[in-house]
Amino acid sequence: MIKQKAELARTAMRKLAQVSSDVRNSALLAMADQIWLHRNQIIEANQMDLENGRKDNLALPLMNRLALNEEKISTMADNLRQVASLPEPIGEVTRTWERPNGLQIGVMRVPIGLVGVIYESRPNVTVEVSALCLKSGNGVILRGGSEAIHSNTLIAETLRRVAEEFGLEEAIQFVEITDREAVRQMISMHELIDLIVPRGSQEFIRYIMKTSEIPVVGHADGICHVYVDQDADLEMAEQITINAKTQYVAVCNAMETMLVHENVADKFLPTVTQKFVDAEVELRGCDKARKFCPDLVPASEEDWRTEYLDSILSIRVVTDLDEAIDHIESFGSHHSDAIITNNYTTSQRFLKEVDSAAVYVNASTRFTDGYEFGLGAEVGVSTQKLHCRGPMGLEGLTSYKYIVRGTGQIK
Repeated sequence: MIKQKAELARTAMRKLAQVSSDVRNSALLAMADQIWLHRNQIIEANQMDLENGRKDNLALPLMNRLALNEEKISTMADNLRQVASLPEPIGEVTRTWERPNGLQIGVMRVPIGLVGVIYESRPNVTVEVSALCLKSGNGVILRGGSEAIHSNTLIAETLRRVAEEFGLEEAIQFVEITDREAVRQMISMHELIDLIVPRGSQEFIRYIMKTSEIPVVGHADGICHVYVDQDADLEMAEQITINAKTQYVAVCNAMETMLVHENVADKFLPTVTQKFVDAEVELRGCDKARKFCPDLVPASEEDWRTEYLDSILSIRVVTDLDEAIDHIESFGSHHSDAIITNNYTTSQRFLKEVDSAAVYVNASTRFTDGYEFGLGAEVGVSTQKLHCRGPMGLEGLTSYKYIVRGTGQIK
C-alpha cells in the first residue's frame, strides 16, 4: 500500500512539472478556503485525538503540539495563501556564464523529487508540507503519528479533494497506517523516495536519522540560548528572555539556557528570575547565578545539554563573550541562539562566531520558523550544513541542474 502511494506520488511529479504556476497557486488558495471552511470539523476531529492522548498519558509537550483551535487553523490557511504568493522557484536560472569556447552555462532550480515526511503530533505539518511540495513541484508522502490520526486524516482529505479539482490529487499521498512498520517501509524506499524529513521528539528524529536508507534533513535537538551581554538594554533583555522561554515552551526554538554577563548579573537576575517564577518556570542555576538568586535549583552539566520542551530554564553567569560562545559551542545544538547587546562590535562577533542555523541580535529565538521568516511555511528546521539549513522552505525543496547551450561545439 505504501509503495503504491509512493509510486503514484512519483508519477504525479511529471504532471506537476507540466502544470502552470497559476494552476498550482489557484489550488493552494482553494485549499486555504476549504481548510478554514471546515475548521469546526477539524477541531472536532482534533478533540478526538486530544481525548485519546489524555487516555494514553501523552506527554504535555506533545499534547500542546497536537492541540488545534481557530487561531491555529487560521494560520494553516494563511500558510497556504503565503506559499501561493511566493515567487515560482522551479525553472529559475540563478546564474549564467559563458566559457571561452562559446558555451552558455546556467544553473536552474529543479524539484528534489519525492519527499517523505514522517511526523508526530503536529497536524499543521500536513498543511505546511503539502503546500510547499505542491508549489515546488515535488511529490509528497505524509505519515503522521497515531496520536493525530483523526486530525491528519481529515486535513489530508480536505486538501486532496481540492487537489483533485485541479488534477493534482496524486501528488499528495497520506499514509493512514499508524504502525511503526509504515515508518520502516518508508525509510527503506530509496528507489522511490528522494528525501526524508522527520519532525517530532528527539528520540524519534534520532531514530530516523540513524536508520534511514534515504538522505534525512532535520534536527535532533533544539537547545537554544539567549546571552545577555554587559552592554545589553536590560529592559529589552527581560522582555526577550521571557518571550523566548514562556511564549510556547514545547517548541524547538524556545530558549533552554540563559547566559548572563557577570557585570550585569546583580541587576538583571533578581528581577528577571522573579518574573520567571511568576510564570511558573522552574529555574536551575550555576554557582555564580545562585549567589545572586539563592533559591535557584543547582544546575548540573546535564542541564546544559537538555532540551526541556517544558517550563524549566537553566541559567549560567559567564565572565565574557568568549565564555558565552564557548558554552554555546560546547552544549548547543546549532539551532537558534541570540545575543542581547547595544555593542555593535560584540554583536558582530556573535553573529560571526556562533555556528547555528539562526543567530539573532536583540530578538527572540522564537522567530526561527518558515512562516515568521516570510517563507510561507516550512517542511522542518535543519541544523545540518549540507543542502539546506534553518527553516526549510521552497528553496530548501529544490536541487539544481546545469543547463548548457551551444552552437555546435565539440571537445
